[in-house]
Amino acid sequence: MTLSKEELIRYNRQIILPGFGTEGQLKLKASKVLIVGAGGLGSPNLQYLTGAGIGTVGIIDFDEISLTNLQRQVLFDTVDVGESKAAVAAAKLEKLNPETAFQVYNEQLSAANAMDIIGGYDLVIDGSDNLPTRYLVNDACVFLGKPLLYGAIFRYEGQLSVFNLLHEDGARGPNYRDLFPSPPPPEMVTSCSEGGVFGALAGIIGAMQANEAIKILAGLGKTLSGKLLLFDSHDFSTRILNLKVNTDNPVSGNNPSIFSLIDYEAFCAGPVTSKPEEGALSATQLKGLMDAGTPPYLLDVREVHEFEIAHINGVNIPLSELNERILEIPSDQSIVVHCRSGVRSKKAIDLLKDKGFNHLKNLEGGLLAWQKAIDPSLEVY
Repeated sequence: MTLSKEELIRYNRQIILPGFGTEGQLKLKASKVLIVGAGGLGSPNLQYLTGAGIGTVGIIDFDEISLTNLQRQVLFDTVDVGESKAAVAAAKLEKLNPETAFQVYNEQLSAANAMDIIGGYDLVIDGSDNLPTRYLVNDACVFLGKPLLYGAIFRYEGQLSVFNLLHEDGARGPNYRDLFPSPPPPEMVTSCSEGGVFGALAGIIGAMQANEAIKILAGLGKTLSGKLLLFDSHDFSTRILNLKVNTDNPVSGNNPSIFSLIDYEAFCAGPVTSKPEEGALSATQLKGLMDAGTPPYLLDVREVHEFEIAHINGVNIPLSELNERILEIPSDQSIVVHCRSGVRSKKAIDLLKDKGFNHLKNLEGGLLAWQKAIDPSLEVY
């Protein structure tokens, strides 16, 4: 494998770096990198790795571009809304660097396809935004012996590490399960769609992931293997924590209990119960009460700007203001509390119970469930 004259010119500013040279560039050209998720973290990764001259870039994402993505997923334009993220990303990146080959997977990564897809790459970058995918990608990389670039963002804070890296002594560095052996309860998890995310933070953490990927592939410097970088964009502070291999790790410890990929949706959903959630009300049940002319008091605990976009005629008191506005809520009526997905409303119900309220129901699945079962035109983001 050699570099053409055009490639020598294109990558000149990289090749002349001390310790990089044509040897480092050739290593990048021979490399295959898979990026899981073409969103906030995936966008800067895709742009910088394509620009750097990675030989083959895989893009897996089954989602479509939405208007809410554009605040941080700067690879896309307004005219791309409604289109496939993976397909649009590849089309744009081919214009950035025609020397890079792209493999598009317009599908969801799952236990059924992860081993086959990941097995064809030298390094994986996790740009996902949900726990099931993070555990799935980690376990597949461990089983296949692939290094994994981990990144996560929420509100103003980001995390970064290099997982499962093969060290010179033949040992593997820590992986995601050494840091988080098992997921937290679902009710403790707040998504970016509910908690928000600072747009530029996605660019910062994503570029850092690309930085570590290029170093690993080109054989440069020291990596974050065995370390976890914590970055707070709100006050621009950083901390680096040391990570250790956990001998009780269920996939890579001394006595592993997981030997193949599992159902990660079920794993992250917590213990299965045959009983319906106590105090839960389905969207269909709520619609029946409303149609019967006996509607309960509807308490919407989303933020004001969410309520202004779409609502089902409830009273809007954001969760953050609930304690101070408790007197506005009738204590002698049946109350159905709802939010986007049912997470914040559960917290609101716990608070109301502590204040002596008794007739409380949680709209199971929140307005997303209402949108799916009752009103597809409801704009819930």
